[in-house]
Amino acid sequence: MIPSVRLFYLLFFLNSPLLLNAQVVDQEVHRVVFQVTKGDTADQEQVIGQLNNILRALPNAEIEVICHGKALPLLLEAKSQVKDGIVDLLTRGVVFAACENTMRRAKASKEDLISGVITVPSALAEIILKQEQGWAYIKAGN
Repeated sequence: MIPSVRLFYLLFFLNSPLLLNAQVVDQEVHRVVFQVTKGDTADQEQVIGQLNNILRALPNAEIEVICHGKALPLLLEAKSQVKDGIVDLLTRGVVFAACENTMRRAKASKEDLISGVITVPSALAEIILKQEQGWAYIKAGN
């Protein structure tokens, strides 16, 4: 086959809509703790995209998203740029947790959080405990 025709088929295949949709990898239960430490708008959107990608590939995954530091605005009712995405993920079983240490420093209360978001005393301690229980760890972002 001539190289240009081969290139055409390769590009056509790589741009196929079938490849743009994540495929289910398996139906097993996978437990994932997801650490988020950044919170600007692009980071917030990226987190929601990454979580949706995981759930498309692993629909039975149990996911806990731990937000601390600069990521707290992700979970704040008045500051989240992706509130609708979080609410959708909450309805699909994803747990979002805000670090109480970070909340204290930011002078934020539980009432400031998006409805359904829980808190943990320490983000890092929660991540350690999850990993000790066998949960896979993912650091959000690039």
